[in-house]
Amino acid sequence: MSFLEPDPVLLWAIFFNKFVYLEILAGLALVRVILGHGPGRWPALIALLLALAALATIFAPAVGLNSGPLYVQADSLMRHGGGLTALLVPSAFLALSGFIKTAKTHWLDAIHFLMLAVLFGLTWYAA
Repeated sequence: MSFLEPDPVLLWAIFFNKFVYLEILAGLALVRVILGHGPGRWPALIALLLALAALATIFAPAVGLNSGPLYVQADSLMRHGGGLTALLVPSAFLALSGFIKTAKTHWLDAIHFLMLAVLFGLTWYAA
């Protein structure tokens, strides 16, 4: 590997943070909203809406919607904390929905935990 050749793990970290984590998180939150019962659905719905808003901000430049005050504000929020804040806030709501006793989809929590482990591992390696 030369100096100008990027580390494959670093490339995977960027790809995972930008194009994988939020999509899977939104899918898990949607499943919990559909299959969940009672108050456990509300934090999952918030996680879903936050993940979808973050995804809309990520893909807005691809469709030419990257001008205007709303996009500028959303983009600055997405960049906060090196981009981790936009990943961890919806993730916290999904985790909260798993702690509520009425949540029956505990297998989602295992997938979510693995996603967080990969996220923190890749972030640690990239730092």
